[in-house]
Amino acid sequence: MNDKPEWRGLSRFSGGNKPILNLVLFALTVFSTWLVGGPLYALAIIAILFAHEMGHYLMCRKYKIKATLPFFIPFPFPSLNPFGTLGAVIKIKEPIPNRIALFDLGIAGPLAGLAVTIPALVIGLRESTFIELESIQPGSLNFGTSLLFSFLAKLVIGNTPEGYDLMLHPFAFAGWTGLFVTSLNLIPIGQLDGGHVLYTLSGRNASKFYKLILGLFALSCALFYPGWMFFILLLIWLGYKHPPPLNDHVQIDRKRRILGYITFVIFIISFVPVPIYFSG
Repeated sequence: MNDKPEWRGLSRFSGGNKPILNLVLFALTVFSTWLVGGPLYALAIIAILFAHEMGHYLMCRKYKIKATLPFFIPFPFPSLNPFGTLGAVIKIKEPIPNRIALFDLGIAGPLAGLAVTIPALVIGLRESTFIELESIQPGSLNFGTSLLFSFLAKLVIGNTPEGYDLMLHPFAFAGWTGLFVTSLNLIPIGQLDGGHVLYTLSGRNASKFYKLILGLFALSCALFYPGWMFFILLLIWLGYKHPPPLNDHVQIDRKRRILGYITFVIFIISFVPVPIYFSG
């Protein structure tokens, strides 16, 4: 007798495990993002994170790589983290078979996330408002802008009037967060999504680039934003080298190479050197 039919269907998609923990963490993350940004922000950021992780997950399904459903990470402490979450992850339980699978797996998440991020950002910018700089309290939290965010803001609402700043609608804040998460994932280091792409393009020579990029991050930390030091230490702790796939001799095709270079452009235009600062 099938006593719990509802779990059989889901466990088939979660590496054979009952996804109770996934569902609990998802509910907690909905609560924590709602707590820090309200229902509209929670809706948008959950959709962005879900799309990103499902991009990875569906590629695992395509290449028959065993993986879990997404684990969302709640963080309901706005004084330490204004986003209400530390993101989401899936756990891949098997080695990647070849470079083609590695490339598709790495790039699918950021592209799927952007497919939700950009519309959310555009909708949110339309609903955002300008506020006078004099009305902003000293010590208020401010967010830096990337080239892509600035371009979209100018396209949707025009230039910010002199003496004013932009107060983001919850959808726009979720879009800003989505771009920030995308840029972090596309950093071409180690086992980040960008690290996957760089490895498929350059193979074992990627380790030379990893060290260079890590050094540039350290320089950015010293010159612009000390907050990057935590991220640098995290990368070193997790390991900034990339393990090879099972078949490291299969080369990616020309279309994938071009798409890989485009993702590095996306990283550059969505990256924010100073993401968070306080008004004087």
